[in-house]
Amino acid sequence: MSTVLTINPGSSSLQAEVVDASSERVLARAESEAELDDLLEHDVDAVGHRLVHGGPELLAPTVVDDSVVELVRDACSLAPLHVPVSLKLLSALRDRLPDVPHVVCPDTAFHRDLPEVAATWAVPESWRTRFRLRRYGFHGLSYAWVASRVDAPNVLAAHLGGGCSVCAIENGRSVDTSMGFTPLDGVPMAKRSGSVDPGMVLWLLEQGLTLDEVRDGLYRESGLLGLSGGLSDDTRELVASDDPKAAFALAVFAHRVSRELAATAVSLRRVDALVFTGEIGWDQPEVREAVLAGLGILGDVPVHVVKPEENLQICRETLRALR
Repeated sequence: MSTVLTINPGSSSLQAEVVDASSERVLARAESEAELDDLLEHDVDAVGHRLVHGGPELLAPTVVDDSVVELVRDACSLAPLHVPVSLKLLSALRDRLPDVPHVVCPDTAFHRDLPEVAATWAVPESWRTRFRLRRYGFHGLSYAWVASRVDAPNVLAAHLGGGCSVCAIENGRSVDTSMGFTPLDGVPMAKRSGSVDPGMVLWLLEQGLTLDEVRDGLYRESGLLGLSGGLSDDTRELVASDDPKAAFALAVFAHRVSRELAATAVSLRRVDALVFTGEIGWDQPEVREAVLAGLGILGDVPVHVVKPEENLQICRETLRALR
């Protein structure tokens, strides 16, 4: 096999590449569905699809058949901004390219072997059993790429982009992470709230907000956008702004990321490397410096910046599933 089409949809974006699998060289790239048609002119041997949430059944890169499509459909409620988009693209591309294998590559797969103490919620056992509640973790493709690029046994990593999380990686394996049952958990993001007091959510419902209003508020109106009073959800714009609300949003964001990194570090025997990745982590030194300023407690730790290459990791995972 020589050429893989990789599909990496976000909640409101798309990155797709045609990759020469032997050299991991990108032959063509698209950044919208409109541009995707041009990529389909290339001869490809397989298609790899990033899947943000694999749910309780999809625990590894998996060759797609109709039963796998149904498992993806079942996961839509667990990541409502992401999985429905993936499902739509998966169905469309299986129709367009019916003669090549398609593989779903769950972000959650990297965290499937989390230690039970890290994966288990302190909720009634009957809930955990009935609903298969656990910490799934996300951004696994990104963290797998980091693990392959940083030669250190104990890695503390932050994926900072439109979605944000942190992860403790021991010998290439996830041992703790900030995102949990859904991609809403953890540190604040562009528009998502990150962790909030569940009692506050119950209280807001008691005050008369509807479930849809709470859901939209937490998923679409919070994070940097909410902290800045609607100014922007883009750290580049916030860094460039002289509005005090922009500075405040960045300060809260940096504090929460620093705090989560420090907390997650306890899951490692020591920290051999601190890694920043994701579009913000890789390309925004001002944000990295603000996060590092809050991490003096970790002492002198080597800091690495890794360019995000999730599509190349999708290519790797696709090949692994087809072996």
